[in-house]
Amino acid sequence: LRLPAIFFKFQFRNVEYSSGRNKTFLCYVIETQGKESVTSRGYLEDEHAAAHAEIAFFNTILPKCESSLRYNVTWYVSSSPCVTCADRITETLRKNKNLRLTIMVGRLFMWEEPEMQAALKKMKSAGCKLRIMKPQDFEYVWQNFVEQEEGEEAKAFATNCMVKALNKKDCSGSTGQGSAD
Repeated sequence: LRLPAIFFKFQFRNVEYSSGRNKTFLCYVIETQGKESVTSRGYLEDEHAAAHAEIAFFNTILPKCESSLRYNVTWYVSSSPCVTCADRITETLRKNKNLRLTIMVGRLFMWEEPEMQAALKKMKSAGCKLRIMKPQDFEYVWQNFVEQEEGEEAKAFATNCMVKALNKKDCSGSTGQGSAD
């Protein structure tokens, strides 16, 4: 099952104000470390989960992971987590030492709010890596998670998103990096 291209183009667009973008789309890659490395992929969205996509991942996907194995998880999300989800991510990472989480975001949600900045910093202190998606990340999501349409290309879209991201301040108040570290 793949994301419709129209949802990807609308929901992952890096805009300052997310008018009409009241869902989070979360594409995930789970790399299981062990005798045999296994990679699995999928996506979640708020509507299908009856919860925020981040919480849905912890409620439906994470329980399938064995505590004896190590997991490197990468999320490609349309928007960075809200404060409540950021707190849950922090709590989950602190409880699950076998879990490494990298979150690649299309745009930062309420990034100017002090409460949001504090929540993102707590996520970082718990070991979460948070990054603004670069053109190659948009391209990866396009190739691996989005329904392909005849003649469609993600490059122009990805470049446009990256230019907008670089013109914004990041969570730490510096310009040009688009990272919460």
